Amino acid sequence: MTSRTEIERIPVTILTGYLGSGKTTLLNHILTHEHGMKVAVIVNEFGEVGIDNQLAINTDEEIFEMNNGCICCTVRGDLIRIVGNLMKRRNKFDHLVIETTGLADPAPVIQTFFVDEDMAEKLSLDAVVTVVDAKHIWQHWDADEAQEQIAFADVILLNKTDLVTHEELAELEKRIRGINGMAKIYRTYNAELDMDALLGVQAFDLNRALTIDPEFLSEDAHEHDATVGSVAIVESGALDGEKINNWISELLRTQGQDIFRMKGILNIAGENNRCVFQGVHMLFDSKIDRPWQPNETRKNELVFIGRNLNKTQLKEDFCKCLFR
Repeated sequence: MTSRTEIERIPVTILTGYLGSGKTTLLNHILTHEHGMKVAVIVNEFGEVGIDNQLAINTDEEIFEMNNGCICCTVRGDLIRIVGNLMKRRNKFDHLVIETTGLADPAPVIQTFFVDEDMAEKLSLDAVVTVVDAKHIWQHWDADEAQEQIAFADVILLNKTDLVTHEELAELEKRIRGINGMAKIYRTYNAELDMDALLGVQAFDLNRALTIDPEFLSEDAHEHDATVGSVAIVESGALDGEKINNWISELLRTQGQDIFRMKGILNIAGENNRCVFQGVHMLFDSKIDRPWQPNETRKNELVFIGRNLNKTQLKEDFCKCLFR
């Protein structure tokens, strides 16, 4: 039975992308689209509202009504304080979008939802959406921020597709897959995408069954020169609960700074339900998910996204946690 708290949690979308990628254009689409929702927005541009002027009624206020019923506030302090103020107006919005600055590593924003109990109780992190400029991303490809924004994404908009060839798009998509094999990738023009693919996708929600497709992480996907990449582990068999817990704890202690995202489904010995988990750097969360189905193959699926990951070592250490 779903608790009242869970029912009332507000879904949150974190919107990120390098400077000029089309984040603000996407945000404007969200704010003006007739999706029937009232959307609150936190814009992390420190001094810039970051949305078209004609949408704003009064940009001098920290929180103001939009002409389509949305609320917007500019971050002038701590994210938790801003969210706390927004929650006093809980009945005025259905979804929260946090737009990060183009040079921001989205990790601190994501981590807030792990470490602050009040936010975790009232809000549900729905997805991290990253907008990528298909034409100009190569100029910034080696920048840490650009790769981190791709690495943390659940949904990626490959934007400005009209400015590049089909072959260039295919190569870029392949390179992105090399960094992040979990994200859903959409090719867009003018950041236009169906709202069902953006809002309410529950890509970051541990209360739903996680879907991981290791096929995205084929050997071809690893042919890239970036230090950031994806590693997938798919193994049948049951895990020793204590051993897997110790391994993940040690892994986060020693390599947590380099592990941007981790996500997985585990088959724990003696447990009739799937265990789902995910982490951001050294923060980790796991929950018991739905029961294993009678016709379902019990297996372990893990995806790690990070910098300087040793696939062979990760797989070897993971297999030591299996009952043989």
